Amino acid sequence: MAAEIQPKPLTRKPILLQRVEGSQEVVNMAVLVPKEEGVISVSEDRTVRVWLKRDSGQYWPSIYHVMPSPCSCMSFNPETRRLSIGLDNGTISEFILSEDYNKITPVKNYQAHQSRVTMILFVLELEWVLSTGQDKQFAWHCSESGQRLGGYRTSAVASGLQFDVETRHVFIGDHSGQVTILKLEQENCTLVTTFKGHTGGVTALCWDPVQRVLFSGSSDHSVIMWDIGGRKGTAIELQGHNDKIQALSYAQHTRQLISCGSDGGIVIWNMDVERQEHHCRKCGKAVCGKCSSKRSSIPLMGFEFEVRVCDSCHEAITDEERAPTATFHDSKHNIVHVHFDATRGWLLTSGTDKVIKLWDMTPVVS
Repeated sequence: MAAEIQPKPLTRKPILLQRVEGSQEVVNMAVLVPKEEGVISVSEDRTVRVWLKRDSGQYWPSIYHVMPSPCSCMSFNPETRRLSIGLDNGTISEFILSEDYNKITPVKNYQAHQSRVTMILFVLELEWVLSTGQDKQFAWHCSESGQRLGGYRTSAVASGLQFDVETRHVFIGDHSGQVTILKLEQENCTLVTTFKGHTGGVTALCWDPVQRVLFSGSSDHSVIMWDIGGRKGTAIELQGHNDKIQALSYAQHTRQLISCGSDGGIVIWNMDVERQEHHCRKCGKAVCGKCSSKRSSIPLMGFEFEVRVCDSCHEAITDEERAPTATFHDSKHNIVHVHFDATRGWLLTSGTDKVIKLWDMTPVVS
C-alpha cells in the first residue's frame, strides 16, 4: 500500500498586494490613505506624490509636486487632510489635500531648523507641530499662527519622535542611544527623565498610549520595550534582526509589535506573552566564550536568535521555553520606513530600492 502523502502545513506570511514604483530616489516616508486605495509619499528626489489605484489595478500619481529641497519626512492628518513635509534645508512646508486627493494647496512654511528635518508630528488636539532636526534641536510650533512655541537641544541628532496627548510627554530618541522624555507646556518644557539601554543609536520609536509602553529600535539590531506606565523603568530587550532597526509599528488590537530593518526583515512580535527582564543570558551570571560554548534561543527573554548561556542553563532550558514568540518574514528590500493601517491590516514599506510595497498583514497580525 502506497504511503499516504501528508499535505504540508500552510505557512502564514504577509501577502504582497502591490509594488508602487516611479520615484527617482529613496522614498524617505510614505503613508496609506485611510478609506482610500491611495498612498502619499515624499522622496529624496524632492517630490511629493499622491498615488491612487486606477481601474487597471496599478497605482499612478494623481499629484506630483516638486519641492525646493529633498523631502526628508512627513506627517499626514486624515481628519483635516493636512500634510506637513520636512525638508533637507530645515523648512517644514504645510499643505491641504483636496477631498478627492487630486489637488494640493500650500498653507504655510515654518523655518523650524537650521538643517535637515528628521521627524515631524502634527498634534491635532493641541494644534501643535513637533519636529526634530540634524541641528540637534527639538522644536514645537503653533499650527494656526506658525509661531515657534519652544525648543530643546538634544544630546545628539534625533531620529525618533513620539507624543502622548494625555500627559503631553514627548519621547525623543537620538543617535547617542538615549531616549529623552520631556513634558511640554504651551511655551516651555521640562526634562522628565532619560533612558539609556542601547549600545547604538536609536533609529525608531513607537508609543502605545493604552498599555503606556514605549518601544525603541536601534542600530544595535535590538528593540527595547520600556514600561512607562505600570512598572516604571522596566525594560525588556528583543533580539530578532541581523541589521539596524529602521521602523516600528504597534497593532494595539492584537498586541503585536511590527519591527522592520535594513536586513529586509519584517518581524511580528507577540507582546501578549509575559517576558522576563534582563553574562549567561538566562541566569545573569557572567559567562565568557572560554567558560561556555553553549548557545540557545530564549524567546521569553526576547532572544529569538541563539545567545551564549552557561552549561547548567543550557541543560535546563525546555523546548517550551525555546518556542518562538515572533515570526520572521523577508520583504526583499532594505526598509527605511513603514506605516501600518490597523483597520485594513495593511502594511506599507518603503526601501532604499526606491520602491513602495503594500502588504496584507492579516495572515500574521491577527
